[in-house]
Amino acid sequence: MAEEAGMFMVRQTVGSVLCCKCGIPMQPNAANMCVKCLRSEIDITEGLKKRVIIRHCDECDTYLQPPYTRIKAQLESKELLAFCIRTLDLKRSGVHLVNPEFIWTEPHSKRIKLKCTVRKEVLTGAILEQSYVVEFVQQESMCDSCSRVQANPDQWVASVQLRQHVSHRRTFFYLEQMILKHDAAARAIKIKQMDQGIDFFFGSRSHGNKFVEFVGKVAPTKYRTDKKLVSHDIKSNNYNYKYTFSVEIPPICREDLICLPPKAANSLGNLGPLVICTKVTNNIALLDPLTLRYCYLDGDQYWRSSFKSLLTSRQLVEYIVLDIEIIAPEVTIGGTRYALADAQVARISDFGKNDIIFFVKTYLGHILKPGDQALGYDLYGANTNDIELDKYKGLVLPEVILIKKSYEEKRLRKRGKPRAWKLKSLNMEVDDSRRNDQEKQDTEYEQFLRDLEENPELRFNVSLYRNEEYQPSEMASVTDGEDAPTVPLEELLADLDLSDMEDDGDNEGDDGMKE
Repeated sequence: MAEEAGMFMVRQTVGSVLCCKCGIPMQPNAANMCVKCLRSEIDITEGLKKRVIIRHCDECDTYLQPPYTRIKAQLESKELLAFCIRTLDLKRSGVHLVNPEFIWTEPHSKRIKLKCTVRKEVLTGAILEQSYVVEFVQQESMCDSCSRVQANPDQWVASVQLRQHVSHRRTFFYLEQMILKHDAAARAIKIKQMDQGIDFFFGSRSHGNKFVEFVGKVAPTKYRTDKKLVSHDIKSNNYNYKYTFSVEIPPICREDLICLPPKAANSLGNLGPLVICTKVTNNIALLDPLTLRYCYLDGDQYWRSSFKSLLTSRQLVEYIVLDIEIIAPEVTIGGTRYALADAQVARISDFGKNDIIFFVKTYLGHILKPGDQALGYDLYGANTNDIELDKYKGLVLPEVILIKKSYEEKRLRKRGKPRAWKLKSLNMEVDDSRRNDQEKQDTEYEQFLRDLEENPELRFNVSLYRNEEYQPSEMASVTDGEDAPTVPLEELLADLDLSDMEDDGDNEGDDGMKE
């Protein structure tokens, strides 16, 4: 009997009722009204904000979240959407927000429209969903820090003094591009180029502190903070200070030859002692050019036993490769390819004067060929006076350490021609002591551009833009710039200038009126 009873299945059906107003069939609910009639009777958007005024500072591009918080957000961004939803304060109205989205408006209309879909339980078991549009009116009002700057540009609260005690500015050229890409200096009141560094001035201590944290993520820095009392109100017991962050960057740059102190070499597994700096981020990457041993040195390790470079990239000498023989298979270390090889090289300056040939071991066997030119450190003729080097008794120095392949001969054919790409730069004031070194700085900047062309890893964090003034020559030969490194077109970004678009739009409108 149980089996026979199991064979019968009772299907449950939902009955339908007639709407008490329009009489159409519908599924039953607590109100006994269809959705259309329920919406005509009840408006769940009643009492909700339909028009909201928001305060915007055009100087620093921030919105005011009462009472004092400033929020930086781009149009139609997630940050701006969250800010607009918080301004509506829908929780007090008892409605639930579903799928908010922006409605496109003209960028210069000072209006932001947001389509909101809200859901609310109107009767027992009856849930109603309705959409409406909220218009946010953007009123321009300058924030306190920007007001002080407009009144007196010297009224800064915090200054960040970046310093690197070296004779070139290669590090600051790269750091400038990192700051531009991440918009780290957007809150800076003034930027001033100083000797061996850059000064950044901010309107509040928090902005300066945030910038110091950013620099610490891209370089192994150390810093100290000082403050100076500006004024003191005895009645309210308020103090006004000016804060100064002194940030020091290690005097170690890419392609520098370093002699590690014995203490540091032991802590790194008896590395070196002669190593090459291949990359500087928040860590310093060191490579033994004779054994291809590789390690990273973080900021704490460096500042515990700080050291300087034995030779820098400004002391590189040009060599020509006479012969090369691979002695070990190619390996990839830290994302870069290397191959150990025995090479015969001679200084280009010795041609026609003597027959000195050097037999060296190099890690550039994968790219060097007989007849190529290379840049390296001449330890055979260098007069080194380093304290750390004297600590290693009986150390035999190699005569030459090759650093990179040279493309100077290839570039001679393209000298004077503009590049197909360009970089942006910070709006910096130049200190009076730096005005006479413009020629030296232009030379260092040209070398930085060449480094970007040669090293794809170096330009990974740099934004390159198309140069609109560049016009490729139709008469260029096939061998023009052969093997010379270039930046692929797919890595270039279009430099969009909104001011130019506005001018074009205004001109088109004027032409239309004239017609």
